[in-house]
Amino acid sequence: MPITTTHVTLTDLTRMLRESAGEEEGVDLDGDVIDTPFIELGYDSLALLQVIGEIQREYGVEIPDDAVVDAETPRALLDLINAGSTSAA
Repeated sequence: MPITTTHVTLTDLTRMLRESAGEEEGVDLDGDVIDTPFIELGYDSLALLQVIGEIQREYGVEIPDDAVVDAETPRALLDLINAGSTSAA
């Protein structure tokens, strides 16, 4: 049986951010936000923890809460999620 890994993309992440915590007025999540700090995008640590909970349920990836707090940009969070996805498989 082949091992499959789930790769969460920026599109997946921005969709979940919108679904979990909405979108800050004046912020375009469809723009070049990969290296923009979450705080500048209008998301605090509570919003990120909500998104991580959704990712854990949807993709079966375990991410420690304390690691999420250190991920300050979408790129850092995606790296963390996708590293967890690889180790979970």
